[in-house]
Amino acid sequence: MRAASHATTSELPPPGPRHTRMLLAFAVAKIALHLTAITRYGYFRDELYYLASTEHLAWGYVEHPPLSIALLALVRAAFGDSLIALRAVPALAGATTVVLTGLIARQLGGGRFAQGLACLSALLSPVFLGTDHSYSMNSLDLLLWTLAVWVLLHVLRSGTPRSWALLGVVLGLGLLNKISVLWLGLGLGAGLLLTPHRRSLATPGPYLAAAIAAIMFLPHVLWQQANAWPTLEFMHNATARKMVAVSWGEFVTKQLMEMGPGNALVWMAGLLFALFAPHGVSRAESPGSIGTRPWRILAWVYLAVALLLMIGGRSRASYLAVAYPMLLALGGVAWERVAARRPWRWARVAVPALVAAGGVVAIPFALPVLPVEAFIRYQRTLGMTPGTEERLEVGPLPQHYADMFGWPELASLVARAYQRLTPEERSRCRVFGQNYGEAGAVDVLGRKLGLPRAMSGHNSYWLWGPGDFDGSVLIIIGGDREDNAEFFEDIEIVGQTSAPYAMPYERGLAVSIARRPKLDLRQAWPRLRHYI
Repeated sequence: MRAASHATTSELPPPGPRHTRMLLAFAVAKIALHLTAITRYGYFRDELYYLASTEHLAWGYVEHPPLSIALLALVRAAFGDSLIALRAVPALAGATTVVLTGLIARQLGGGRFAQGLACLSALLSPVFLGTDHSYSMNSLDLLLWTLAVWVLLHVLRSGTPRSWALLGVVLGLGLLNKISVLWLGLGLGAGLLLTPHRRSLATPGPYLAAAIAAIMFLPHVLWQQANAWPTLEFMHNATARKMVAVSWGEFVTKQLMEMGPGNALVWMAGLLFALFAPHGVSRAESPGSIGTRPWRILAWVYLAVALLLMIGGRSRASYLAVAYPMLLALGGVAWERVAARRPWRWARVAVPALVAAGGVVAIPFALPVLPVEAFIRYQRTLGMTPGTEERLEVGPLPQHYADMFGWPELASLVARAYQRLTPEERSRCRVFGQNYGEAGAVDVLGRKLGLPRAMSGHNSYWLWGPGDFDGSVLIIIGGDREDNAEFFEDIEIVGQTSAPYAMPYERGLAVSIARRPKLDLRQAWPRLRHYI
């Protein structure tokens, strides 16, 4: 063990110098950028659902494991559920991701320019900005993938059981946050097998890391088993009925837009640098030596994950975003080496300038820094049209912005319906939403309006069930009138929602009061399950 560890360390390039103040400056810039838009537009649909989920703490939810909800419950208990409290978490996670990207560049041997370019690229990446704007497991996922790569570099240097154990803990936390960390595990396995780092497979380290991650993930697996594997059904339905098919060409092309056109100069250079550039500590090393191309393992991790996502044909282009911080770090090192040569010194100014210019142009599409009408004009000026990666009609805004509109108006209309009930009816009333956004709006925004708890057949709301509701009086959001009449004899429409910027299927929703049930809700509940 000691001999192998020493050999690994001696063949890797030494880390670059520390530039802590510079990295912290980028972190502050990241937080400041998010503060400019932290309360604009309103709660995102999923944020309402996640806040509602904190009332149902468990080892899992239909779409994801428990870590992000457990963290949100702590934040909510300490600071409340305002947009500032909610979105401070992803902003801080994003700032940490930026710093870690610079630290990875340092571990790769990069100096000030390499670390700075890596941080700048991570700071201005449109997909990173969008991910770190609203609360979800995705900002934590990006952070944990980046942290895992940083720990991996320490593992490759030391090879000690302690470093492998730390990697296992990070992967375990990643799995408790999002199951897609399994992709990272597959990529790490491929990277080890396809490079001279495979020698570590003859040591206990990788198996210790895998065992720790598996043990940490086990409670969620047991929860899945106890609840009839809901995530598998959710994934099947989402792939078959919700996600738009994406060709390999479209998937690759969209990487340019997701990461930002300027950033392509950095991550593409990083990928090529890892694959082909000899950058060991000695020119006398044998072809099989780790030192000739010690960072090729990171390229194989990226390529393995990319190939896995493309094989499915229905993966969002943004799913690959978590694998880019290491390529940005590699790209920073690559450009630093290129710009050190006299004919290429112009790159020290030109490359960061192009990254910055492309990032600034893209900011309004990732963060709601503009008033909505100004954004629509900006979008139109650049010839962009709103889009979605789901089988949905869109309005004047892209889906990730449209889903921030209409929720206060919806809660107010439900409150109007609730006020029309007699005191005796209110004591027995519940609200039914067609999806978790509508139900979440009632549970979160309706609390100040005195509304009763909501229920829905959508995802984890179905698992939470109707509780002690007797089915006698129900306020229904949306739904087909004939379908609602199948369950109730008396349906009174109170009004319709008005939200011109919301997704089209959330506009003009009828809010009804339903009385005199035809069916026992507990018997009908299995028919309402909608995992998608």
